Order: sequence, then structure tokens, then C-alpha cells
Amino acid sequence: MPFPSPDFLRTRLSEPVTAITAYDYPTARICDEAGVQMILVGDSLGMVVAGNEDTTSVTLDHMVYHTEMVRRGVKNAVIVSDLPYATYDDPEMTLESSRRLIAAGADAVKLEGGLRQIPKLVRLREEGIAVCAHIGMLPQRVREEGGYRKKGKSDHEANTLITAAESLEQAGAFAIVLESVVADVATEITGKLSIPTIGIGSGTKCGGQIRVIHDVIGAYPWFVPPFATVYGDVAGVVRKSIESFIRDIHN
Repeated sequence: MPFPSPDFLRTRLSEPVTAITAYDYPTARICDEAGVQMILVGDSLGMVVAGNEDTTSVTLDHMVYHTEMVRRGVKNAVIVSDLPYATYDDPEMTLESSRRLIAAGADAVKLEGGLRQIPKLVRLREEGIAVCAHIGMLPQRVREEGGYRKKGKSDHEANTLITAAESLEQAGAFAIVLESVVADVATEITGKLSIPTIGIGSGTKCGGQIRVIHDVIGAYPWFVPPFATVYGDVAGVVRKSIESFIRDIHN
């Protein structure tokens, strides 16, 4: 069975692109039925599902397992799975890891990083595997960078991001996630590319937006990113439901 081509995937993403990060069958099915265009099986599961401080503890086996769950719930959306930390150190490792995610049900994979990831992206495209790129703030490098920070504040950093985005498109990426990029820089990048930019904490002028499902529905009350809008109170509903259950048992 041939892999989806970048051109085919782009035809399934109409701007503004709506994307949600989800990790399991019922959530993915609800997102798909609601009309979300792209579902990312994100390594952010290490934080919002597993309770770790960052994403670096997530393994390829974890990503395969969650990709399989999401695949069962999706009929229409494009499924993209993150290549987790230390699973794409060179082009051949990247290919081997990506094949596992595609076999688990992903339509495409996502890798973090700019120019130094070009050889890996090219290798995947040679094998027909579609790639979503990711530049700006890179969660997998949070430890080496000493925390989370906005990217593109200096002229040098802005120009580096712009060059990386253009090069990633030329190498065959079908979309690029821009995370925590200065809004004006994200807008400039979006204007220079023919593929969608999908923003998270990068202003409103990207070609689309992606959010973690827990932030959208209010299922993770202990921390909400400053750029996220919470549209529900799932945590509150769950807590009240459990409290009602406890009262019933005690009565």
C-alpha cells in the first residue's frame, strides 16, 4: 500500500487548518467527528497523560501504542505522529522509527528541528513517508536549553527560523508547526511558504492552529499555557461526578 504523498495530505488540509493533539480512541473519535482536520499523536503525552516534567521520557513504543489507539477512532482527519526524543539521531534511525509509526496507523510523522534535520527529512521523502516539520521552541530540547522561551526575538534568530522554514518546505515537508515563535516572525514565515504553517503560541496569522486537547477542554487544570483558550471544564465535571458517586456509596 503506497504512503500518502505530501501533495495528497495538503489537499486534506484547508486553511485555516484545525489541529488537535490527542492520544486515545475516544478522544480521537470525538475530534474526528467534530471535524478537526489534523490529529497529532504528540509526545506531549509524557506530560499531560503520564505526568512527567517534559517529553523526553516518551519512547517509540509509547508512540506506537497511542498511534494505534488514535487510528481506530479516525476516519477523516490526517493523523501525524511525533518521532520521540532520541529516535531520529541519523537518517537511517529516522527511517526505521518512522516506519513503525506509519505501520501503527500514522499518515505522516513529525520531527523537531530546522536545518540539521534536512537530511533526515530527505531520507523519509525518498521512501515516500510524509513529514510535518516543527521549528521554534522545541520541547525535546527543553533540558539542554534550560527551559521554555519565545523564539525569533533577535534578527539572527528570526532569519534562522525563516531560512529553516523555507529549506524544510523545499525538502518536502507538507506542513510546519511553529511553536512559541514571535508573532511577526511567524506571520513572515507563513507569507513566504506555500505549505501550511500551524501555530501554537505563535500569534493568529499562521495557516492554522494546533492545541493540546486537555487545554481546549479544561481537562488539565494544574497548568494551562498562556496562549491557550480553555473552552470547557472537563476536570470540574469529572471531579463533581466522582464526588457524587462517593456520596451515593456512603448513603
